[in-house]
Amino acid sequence: MTISPLQLRVTIDAQSGFCFGVVYAIQLAEEVLNESGKLFCLGDIVHNDEEIARLRAKGLIIIQHDDLKNLRDEKVLIRAHGEPPSTYQVAIENNLTLIDASCPVVLKLQNRVKQSADQQKPIYIYGKRGHAEVEGLIGQVGKEAVVFQDIGELNMATLPKHIALYSQTTKSTEKFYEIYDQLVQSGIDVELNDTTCRQVSNRDQQLPAFARAFDKIVFVSGVKSSNGKVLFDVCKKTNPNTFFVSSNDEVQREWFSAGDTVGICGATSTPMWLMEEIRNRLENF
Repeated sequence: MTISPLQLRVTIDAQSGFCFGVVYAIQLAEEVLNESGKLFCLGDIVHNDEEIARLRAKGLIIIQHDDLKNLRDEKVLIRAHGEPPSTYQVAIENNLTLIDASCPVVLKLQNRVKQSADQQKPIYIYGKRGHAEVEGLIGQVGKEAVVFQDIGELNMATLPKHIALYSQTTKSTEKFYEIYDQLVQSGIDVELNDTTCRQVSNRDQQLPAFARAFDKIVFVSGVKSSNGKVLFDVCKKTNPNTFFVSSNDEVQREWFSAGDTVGICGATSTPMWLMEEIRNRLENF
């Protein structure tokens, strides 16, 4: 049986792809790998398995904090998410050379959180506990910081009357301000620290217009990406015909009809080369 070509009209979102922090981290990694063919990286350099596989093939070795304690006299990349002070102390003790690709936006957030801690202000962080960036923030202040993903997790009756409010850089700016408004309306005096990254947080404002412009949307992201989950939901809410994929071979012909217009977009951890591969696959359906 002959399968007729679908003749899909495919467009990649020009705003999608790596944020500048991830671009910088990967550039640093590739420079070292091109020189020596080997580099340790503390945690996934980016939450995208396809990109990690590409860098592993060049010699990148992903390690965790327990591995770091046993490593000596090596080069280790600090990814864009940043690290707590304890990581730098281990590096000194073990004679490790750190290639520090911490995002400037994250470093600024770390400094501001530490200042609030030094002033003994109760610190509340809108973010995901266990996320590398959030763990780096907690490392600046100890266990005193309260991390929450939804305001429903907070007991308003027992909350301090004065708090310093922060956000993980990749969280939604809109949701962050909604939380701020609810806290203020509950009688809490909130020192607002808007620490969302606009390159990331503004994507949820740009994506609806892109998602509306096509019959179908293919959203490309690693399953570990917090940013990817948020942006996929934005697309899906705007265009119900939105499909989540992590790799080229997950794209299914059955999702599309002949002549469909298809938009491809992704998280700030999604490499452009992967979206281009998916475009090529779609154009050959």
